[in-house]
Amino acid sequence: MDPQPLLLTFKLASITSILLLVIAMPIAYWLVFGKFKGRGVVEALIGMPLVLPPSVIGFYLLLAFSPSHWFGAMVEEYLGIRLVFSFPGLVIASILYSLPFMIYPIRAGLQSLPASLREASYTLGKSEWQTFVKVLLPNCKPAILTAFVLTFAHTVGEFGVVLMIGGNIPGVTKVASVAIYNEVEALNYPAANAYAMVLFAITFVILLLVYSINNRLLRVRQPA
Repeated sequence: MDPQPLLLTFKLASITSILLLVIAMPIAYWLVFGKFKGRGVVEALIGMPLVLPPSVIGFYLLLAFSPSHWFGAMVEEYLGIRLVFSFPGLVIASILYSLPFMIYPIRAGLQSLPASLREASYTLGKSEWQTFVKVLLPNCKPAILTAFVLTFAHTVGEFGVVLMIGGNIPGVTKVASVAIYNEVEALNYPAANAYAMVLFAITFVILLLVYSINNRLLRVRQPA
């Protein structure tokens, strides 16, 4: 078993999860506390990756990232980055595909907080940004941790989107899910099983740790 696809998979999942955490927190806050028209449209767009087949998302991203499309051509011309069949393209595609897995748990965590927290913070002279960063987010630790791990695990398991955007380039875009597919096609089941077992074991351990930590945090927050 070549460890390179596994290392590339966890590199992709780590970068995607960290970037999405930064992107998703203000969006989740905006969805919960913002006052704007068209909320349903925004929420529907965010939730599309939950219901659309990965091949559909991958196809449209492939078109958008292509150098023949204005977006792909602009990125390549001004940033010098080709998005199709490249690791940066995988990162952007993974961010878009995993967006609801990061936003929805954080949004649920913010919605579960009592309104008195914000009101007390404003009474003490804190701004809206200070209230968000110093009051609301620290009280959403279980939700943030869950969101991060769900995003990480979802990115690790991506197949259709990463295959269409990145292809199968060893050391560049060949992640573990693609490696498993290749080994199954080649009837090399022992190698496919080795990749699958590593992903299964690592994902299970991560989820077990997260839920254990979350349960401990919830017990601490509950009144005696």
